[in-house]
Amino acid sequence: MFQVTPEEIAQAREKYFATLSPLKLIRFPAKEKQKFLVLFEIIKAFDVDQKYHEKEVNAILEVIYFDYVTIRRYLIDYRFMQRKSDGSSYWVVEHTQLDND
Repeated sequence: MFQVTPEEIAQAREKYFATLSPLKLIRFPAKEKQKFLVLFEIIKAFDVDQKYHEKEVNAILEVIYFDYVTIRRYLIDYRFMQRKSDGSSYWVVEHTQLDND
């Protein structure tokens, strides 16, 4: 989706996260590439092999950022997660790596 450098990844981590362990987002960026980088970090909080109920997704995300509903929506919009149309089940879409060129 985006070509990023290791420096851009490090800068996004430093700029948008208070800590990486535990993951705490300071603010959600406005620029698309920065959103992508932030979401790429956040999706790591989920297990690829697990299906989640919406309440479970919310519980994980609200620890990371107060506006967890926005984060959940962007995880779907940016195709990091998929869900059933009724919202009863969420799962991670496997992304193997970022394009580092």
